[in-house]
This record gives sequence, C-alpha cells and structure tokens, in this order.
Amino acid sequence: MKRLINTILFVLITINITLAQTKETNEYVEFDDRKNIVHGVYLGVSQHFGRISNENAGLTSLKVAYVANRKFEIGFEGTVFYSSQPNNTGVYRGNDILLFGGYGGLHLEPILFGNRFISVSFPLLIGGGTATILERKENGDFEFIEEDFENNKYDFDSFFIAEPGINILYNISRYVQIETGIRYRISESFKLPFYGKDNIKGFSAGLGIKIGVFNIGRKKKIKDDFN
Repeated sequence: MKRLINTILFVLITINITLAQTKETNEYVEFDDRKNIVHGVYLGVSQHFGRISNENAGLTSLKVAYVANRKFEIGFEGTVFYSSQPNNTGVYRGNDILLFGGYGGLHLEPILFGNRFISVSFPLLIGGGTATILERKENGDFEFIEEDFENNKYDFDSFFIAEPGINILYNISRYVQIETGIRYRISESFKLPFYGKDNIKGFSAGLGIKIGVFNIGRKKKIKDDFN
C-alpha cells in the first residue's frame, strides 16, 4: 500500500510539473510576441538637387527624429539651399549672384512595410525659412553683401514652406538606413532689395543616410517547436 501511495504521489507530482512547464512556455510565447512595438531614434543627413527659378540648385538637409513602431516618424529637419542666379540687380558685380538660405520645421513621415528590407515612406516638412543673395567677388568666391545701401543691414526675407515627398527606404541594419526619393517645395514668395520677388518652389531628388537605433524594444525571436 505504501508503495502504491508513493507511486500515485510521484505521478501527481510529475503531472503538476509538466502542466506548470507547459503554462510557463505558453506564457513565454505570449510575452515574446513578434508583433511587439519597437521604437527608434536617428540622426539623418541628405543631399538633394533640383531647380530654383529655372536654375540648378543644391539642398543639404539634417534631421533628427523618433520612429514609432517602424510606421511613423516625427522630428525636426533643417535644410540649406543654394542656387546661382543671373545677376539682374544692376548693382552688384559679375554675371551671376548666389541665392542662398535655409528653412526648417516639423518633420512627419508615415511608413509602409517598415519591417521589410525595402519600405516606402511619405515625408512632409512644414515650417519656415529665410533667403538672401550673395555677391560674386573678383576672385570668384561668393560673399554676403556687407550692408544694405539704405539701412546698413544684411538683406534677408522670410517665407513659409511645406515640402511633401516620397522615399524608398533600405533597412541595411538596425543602426543604418539609406533613403532615396523626390520632394516638392511649396514656398511662399520672398522679396529682396535689388533682386526682387521670388520663391523656391520646385522638385528635387536625392539620397540620404540615417544613423541611429531603429528597433529598441524588439524581443528575441524563438522557434515554435512545441506547437
């Protein structure tokens, strides 16, 4: 009888241990869901080329952003632009002047297929900027106009800008992402003395790199061998 009781106790203990292990395993799988939310932060730089007032232009951008679950970015972006323009001022020397300035603001970017090697995004910048003109000196270098003939101040004017676009993203690793795409600048007009009224509307295309961490909080994948 004692042996029978010991056998029954052994069987019951074994069953309890097995059930407990199964429960822990199932809970672990639920905790280790591969669809968990991940986060990311990065610093990005890009170079775009386009046209401003029918002349070639370059645009260099720097941005910092937070990435929510590889589906949406929010951050700040700043861009410097430059374009050699015909000298129609009647004041400055040389055949051309340099339209120079910058703009920046809120960066928003919805992302499709963010968990794949190649994904698609739709960046949007909303903000403001400022523009000025630079004079070409005799040595060929461009320099800021030293003073306004009327009030001894630099000539700048501000404008509102919105810049939507479309990007192809290449997720090289959890730390590096490459982007290529096109943008369109929707710009308010600005006005500068001797230069006149203008804007920076137009398309641009370019290439950029983002460096950061794009999958903070990702849980380790496991094999479902017990299913």
